[in-house]
Amino acid sequence: MNPYTLTDAELEALLADDTPAGDATTHALGIGQQLGTMLCRARHDMVLCGSEEARRMGELRGLTVFGPVRASGERLAAGETILTLEGEAAALHQVWKTAQTLMEYLSGIATSAGEIVAAAHRGNPEIGVACTRKNFPGTKRAAIKAVLSGGASPHRLSLSETLLVFAEHRVFLGNEKPADTVRRLRRQWPERAIVVEVADENEALAWLLADADILQLEKWPVEAVHRIKQHIAPGSRTRLAAAGGINSANAESYARAGADILVTSAPYFAPPRDVAVTLTAA
Repeated sequence: MNPYTLTDAELEALLADDTPAGDATTHALGIGQQLGTMLCRARHDMVLCGSEEARRMGELRGLTVFGPVRASGERLAAGETILTLEGEAAALHQVWKTAQTLMEYLSGIATSAGEIVAAAHRGNPEIGVACTRKNFPGTKRAAIKAVLSGGASPHRLSLSETLLVFAEHRVFLGNEKPADTVRRLRRQWPERAIVVEVADENEALAWLLADADILQLEKWPVEAVHRIKQHIAPGSRTRLAAAGGINSANAESYARAGADILVTSAPYFAPPRDVAVTLTAA
């Protein structure tokens, strides 16, 4: 199993949420045992995500996969088939809307992430794009899969595995000097990169002198990113992460200005990419 595919337990919970006491309409019509087919297609160009989950939802309800299933991360043109499921109408109706909606939302995130990555690489083919932990609460595993499918990476999976020093941390440090803070963090967590979010160029220079691994420049104009880049000596460990307001329209400019990493939340707010679903009777 792909490690970024949702588990059966998670998929069962999603299916149960839509049919907590069965499908009233299908039962009332008496059509549940009739055989049929569900065809899912991309309505518009998209980076696909969630097709593995859609397939597995079908299998969990006894449906059969007919033909190939397109993989998450594939770029689809409008009209291309994603997957086809066959089986009883009761199962098709149980799976239909949950599978469709999951693919639509995740493909929206993946497509947006892919657009930002493509724009950034036009400015610097070596730059990395990372997506924040600002996904809707409870959707982290699915959102991470979508981000990865779009060619980006997670910025912070959790508070437990990253060192990112905000001004909100530094208010509790008293008069401790930046170099002392970096030294203490490096001793405490020797395998972690030390990231410091800085508000202006004076703060950036102070933490650059302190040898921080990454300076996170929150909502900085492109010109200011470029000026700070000129202060970083060749071979320095310090990298620049431009964050706040990064999207496909400005990613190339920030990449050209010298940012090593772009940090963005934009994909989580992208519109879903429509998946067209057609049900037919056998």
